[in-house]
Amino acid sequence: RVAASGAQGARLRETQSINRSLSALGDVISALANREAHVPYRNSKLTHLLQPCLGGNAKTVMLVNLSPAAAHLPETLCTLRFAAKVSSCDIGPAQRSARVSF
Repeated sequence: RVAASGAQGARLRETQSINRSLSALGDVISALANREAHVPYRNSKLTHLLQPCLGGNAKTVMLVNLSPAAAHLPETLCTLRFAAKVSSCDIGPAQRSARVSF
């Protein structure tokens, strides 16, 4: 897929970083769905920043962008697999937390 994109240099490194972050996001969502004791939020900057939004006190919506072009079919299928993985995870309803003011 990297060869098909033609990315080089800084753009290639950025693409690889984005892919690692999305993989880490999938791992976090999977860990939350499986109620694992350790959720790997610190595996990427993205998941570390999204930690308050992915826990039990928030509702989260994920949108994916698909291309109808036949030339982008492999990337579209990969995106759909990721969306299916995320969609199959049930992290439970958002929990209301009480705010304490001092």
